[in-house]
Amino acid sequence: MKSPRFALNCVRAVVAATLGVAASVSVAAPTVTRLTPPSERFATGVNDPSAPMIARFLPGQRFDLQATIRPDAGATITGFQFAVDGVTVPVTASTSGIVTTGLNAGLPANTAVVSKRAYSNTVPGVHTLTVKATQSDGQTVTATGSFEVVGITNQGRPAKNIIILLGDGMGAAHRTAARIMAKGYAQGKAKGHLAMDTFPYTGMVMTSSLDTIVTDSAPGMANYVNGNKQASGQEGVWPDDTADAFDNPRMEYLSEYLHRTQGKSLGIVTTADVFDATPAANAVHTSNRGNGTGIADQYLDDRKLTGLTVLMGGGRKWFLPNASNSVSPQPANGSQRRAANDYVLTSDIVSGWGAAVGAKDPERDLISDFSAAGYTYVSDKSALQSAGVPDKLLGLFAYSNMNVAFDKINGRRGVSSVVNDYGFPDQPMLEEMTDKAIKVLAKNPKGFVLTVEGASIDKQAHLMDSDRWIEEVIEFDRAVQVAKNFATANPDTLVIVTADHETGGASILGASKVTNAELQGKANTVASMRNEVVGTYQDAKFPKYTIAADGYPATTDIDNKMLIGYGANADRYEAWIANAQPTQDSQQPFVGTAPLNTYPANPSVRNASTGYLVTGQVSGDQAVHTATDIPLSAFGRGAALFTGVMDNTDVFFKFGQAAIGGVK
Repeated sequence: MKSPRFALNCVRAVVAATLGVAASVSVAAPTVTRLTPPSERFATGVNDPSAPMIARFLPGQRFDLQATIRPDAGATITGFQFAVDGVTVPVTASTSGIVTTGLNAGLPANTAVVSKRAYSNTVPGVHTLTVKATQSDGQTVTATGSFEVVGITNQGRPAKNIIILLGDGMGAAHRTAARIMAKGYAQGKAKGHLAMDTFPYTGMVMTSSLDTIVTDSAPGMANYVNGNKQASGQEGVWPDDTADAFDNPRMEYLSEYLHRTQGKSLGIVTTADVFDATPAANAVHTSNRGNGTGIADQYLDDRKLTGLTVLMGGGRKWFLPNASNSVSPQPANGSQRRAANDYVLTSDIVSGWGAAVGAKDPERDLISDFSAAGYTYVSDKSALQSAGVPDKLLGLFAYSNMNVAFDKINGRRGVSSVVNDYGFPDQPMLEEMTDKAIKVLAKNPKGFVLTVEGASIDKQAHLMDSDRWIEEVIEFDRAVQVAKNFATANPDTLVIVTADHETGGASILGASKVTNAELQGKANTVASMRNEVVGTYQDAKFPKYTIAADGYPATTDIDNKMLIGYGANADRYEAWIANAQPTQDSQQPFVGTAPLNTYPANPSVRNASTGYLVTGQVSGDQAVHTATDIPLSAFGRGAALFTGVMDNTDVFFKFGQAAIGGVK
């Protein structure tokens, strides 16, 4: 059957011929090229009840309606209206608008982006969304999509607190490797369990983003906490056709929704730079995860929307004033604030969402502004421990990403200078930050949402630094134990442990067939370092690590050590031994100066004189994410909801059921 638009164009062609006008001119018509929220109904033009529902929302959850309309040549779009189930959505000048400037390159002249901000719907079920636009010559165009409001059932007592522990990049192999190292095996049986192993309910999560089967961390996290698919590099927004990274159509986060409806607080704890994708994808709305100045500013500016009460991690470089508005040469204080990646919001977003306008202010002293807003600021572990339990807490423990557990622990043991080289020798461990965050957040009688990220599981798996990412999982699991202890004492708490994606295609190959001394003396050849070292099946046996009093291996370089391979790796030199220095972190402001510039530049040159070359499947010098499903484990009130195979967006609605409708 021909489409209605096809039939309409045929009629126009007949009229044009009758009037003696070239049909090729008159058949042109305005066209809707994008309708948001995204839907299969709009994408395919077919109302197929069996197609997956792309956009879904909790009852009353707020989101933007938007469309891009391409007019006829020489014409303009003069008006529009949205309708849901045939009922016109009220449009006011303060919360809607038509934008024709600042659009992406390549769009036809007079293309218009029309928006209605902060719409919500409380009626469960699938709804039809229609946009109708009027052209300056009176012609109109209509397009149709759909979205769903997911109902909540009253089942019992709700979860007061939600703790999301996210091991970035942590797949099943990462968890298993940490168990082997931290607990050991005897005759095929694990001698102990990780804290996350003890959670009673486990499911598997599909992690794809809106635009690819292999997600990056921005949508990988955001999909969990707003119930909708985001595109690569985007947080809390859908794609649009404007160039501004901060004006994209929004959807409400779990933190915003539960703060608005229940008064809950938000906490974010990470071992990464706090501007990084995973922490920001709990509170910040942007289409560019790299816009660090605006992301850091939005944390504070929109705290009344999110209930942000605790923010801890690295990232001090975004909070320090940059009088020169430049990153080259590097300001002496390490600041990387710039006007170019800051934000000023449009009036319809400000009015519709109640968001702060923002400002292009690289000279802003954001730490002072946090302090003025009532946050206690701490800069190292000692200050964190002595801070007591303040009402609000900001902790920034490094210029960018914090040092990893391997280097922090060796710094505490006095056997490594890495943390000193970075200039931050007194950094807290993740479990120390988690414990403090929970104590601060628990002061709110209405409850809280806390996200805790073990960030460098991913970062070190990208770098194929096996010893470092395994210890990152061990550090992360110690934070899991802190959360479990709290949930045990406070049974109205739901705790989940999961990941945003898997990184590296990590696999446990087996174990070394030789002693550490023999391995250290091997020549860097395939015959010597692969054929004579890599033990598989019966040759692998059971590696035995000695765990020190601090909970970490006394050394990872043991006889017959566990060996890790990668299915999504770049070229690297593999020596099978722990690297004394981490690979350079390009996000550190002083990475180009001594001593950090003496560290290995990347895995394609690291160990070049001691290891053998492993040719990778991907270009560049880092391993990549994979589309592999990842495990999710749950504990506490509502944990039984998290079983089977689920999409990452499904997790959001399980949070909603637990927090609103409760569980049996």
